Amino acid sequence: MDQSILSSRAIRGMYFARLETNAGLPWVAGLSNMFGSDQSSETYAFLGQSPGFREWIGGRQAKGLSSNSMAITNKHYEATLEIAVKDARRDKTGQIEARVQEFADRSITHWASLLSTLLLNGASTVCYDGQYFFDTDHVEGQSGTQSNSITVDISTLPAAVHGVVTAPSVEEFQQAMLAGIAQILSFKDDKGEPMNENAKEFIVKVPVSLFLTASAAVTAITTAALQQNLNPNMIAGLKISVVMNPRLSSWTDKFTVHRVDSPIKGLICQEEKGTELKVKAEGSEFEFDNDAWQFGLDSWRNVGYGYWQRACLVTMI
Repeated sequence: MDQSILSSRAIRGMYFARLETNAGLPWVAGLSNMFGSDQSSETYAFLGQSPGFREWIGGRQAKGLSSNSMAITNKHYEATLEIAVKDARRDKTGQIEARVQEFADRSITHWASLLSTLLLNGASTVCYDGQYFFDTDHVEGQSGTQSNSITVDISTLPAAVHGVVTAPSVEEFQQAMLAGIAQILSFKDDKGEPMNENAKEFIVKVPVSLFLTASAAVTAITTAALQQNLNPNMIAGLKISVVMNPRLSSWTDKFTVHRVDSPIKGLICQEEKGTELKVKAEGSEFEFDNDAWQFGLDSWRNVGYGYWQRACLVTMI
């Protein structure tokens, strides 16, 4: 392409070409369900669980459903890129194409930004049961009191090497991570039945500072820590993936564990209107007044909390 005659149509083409090659961050789909919306807000009913089998004695014993719910209101988001006509005419090094590709990337990673904010605020924002999403006293029906916010004292763990909470040893992180997984596996529904007994696949979300240790924890063999010559990904057929999230930089001693092989996830993505590209370019009044073009993105969407039983916040102490 001759950059000396770069047109708004060419810039638009760059944007859509980038969208075709950027599939987004895989962890977004692992942690959340995507739901369409056709109104200003959607109400999600969390109706509890179906009753389990019992011996037929004295006739049927019907059990109803709970009626917890949560509304998610769509919000209008936008991003606008302005390019001076002279820059489009003079660009010989592909700088505009690079900026347009970044522009497209931002439209895709916006979901990751919204979901990361949910995780950061999970210990102080309520979910469908009226408790904080990450909380120590969730109760539903016959579940008993349950916590998806746990602490692990790493100084008491059996390990050949000990670290500190901001830099734990691989052995310590392995055990803290497995404690989070065990906590998820222990959750019961409102009928007192296990909710995650068939769970096999998990994502561990960590800040950058814990990434190297966490990555080693899912691959290294540490007999002293696990009391067996196995790494976590071989235990009971579990599949554990570590995902680094730079947006969790305020976390220095904590991470989250998520079950990702369930049809109902811990978080919700909701979209009323997909991302739309709008252009004010050649021949527009804006170009006449400003000698520039504008490329605007907008979308109606939002995120919210789903099942808290699919996630656990682990704080090392």
